[in-house]
Amino acid sequence: MQLKGKTAVITGSARGLGKSIALKLASMGANIVLNDIPSSDAIDATAEEFRAAGINVAVTKGDVRNEDDVKAMVNAAVEAFGTIDILVNNAGITKDKPMAMMSVQDWDDVIDINLKGAFLCSKHVSKVMIKKRTGKIVNIASVAGRYGNPGQVNYSASKAGLIGMTKTVAKELASRGITCNAVAPGLIQSKMTDILPEDVRNNYLKNIPLGRFGTPEDVANVVAFLTSEESNYVTGQVIDIDGGLVM
Repeated sequence: MQLKGKTAVITGSARGLGKSIALKLASMGANIVLNDIPSSDAIDATAEEFRAAGINVAVTKGDVRNEDDVKAMVNAAVEAFGTIDILVNNAGITKDKPMAMMSVQDWDDVIDINLKGAFLCSKHVSKVMIKKRTGKIVNIASVAGRYGNPGQVNYSASKAGLIGMTKTVAKELASRGITCNAVAPGLIQSKMTDILPEDVRNNYLKNIPLGRFGTPEDVANVVAFLTSEESNYVTGQVIDIDGGLVM
């Protein structure tokens, strides 16, 4: 799988899963457009790390909930590399609480960033792709959006909405040579899982047939396939990356 000469925009890519996806696509030859919120203290350091590794990288700072910021991101990407071939809608947050205790603000923030943000980015990036009649959009959903998760009514709703959006966008853009797919990660290793008490970790692991948490690289590898030419006949799909958790 090669992406030499392709340009990939990855939202929420200053650290964590987004950074891992950016590194994977860069290893395949892609130019990388990093995007994160202006207050992020990591995006500039990540960009310098990429440049030191010989990666062609541009940095855009903005809030995916803000349409003007999204337009600026698209313009900056095109200015830096001439076009956009790949969009990975990774930016997202959680504000977990039982529904009865969840504020309207908790609901609005998660829906706006996780779902509205992906809509705005897809809307404006697809305009570049439509002119070329080619492109790849990958949305980072979650198993919570397919099967629900207590304490995450806002997050689950946002990811379920993202899955519905994926299928509609795939149908709308297929005739223009653009594919749109989603991945639905399960329990992925992170700082949060690293600090879990051993008994809690073991309880989670009992429900995962493969017996381990996933890694950001596990997710990035599937995203890489969906952005490559090897996936040209795949669109409108949601791929669970969960070690068998919810099969």
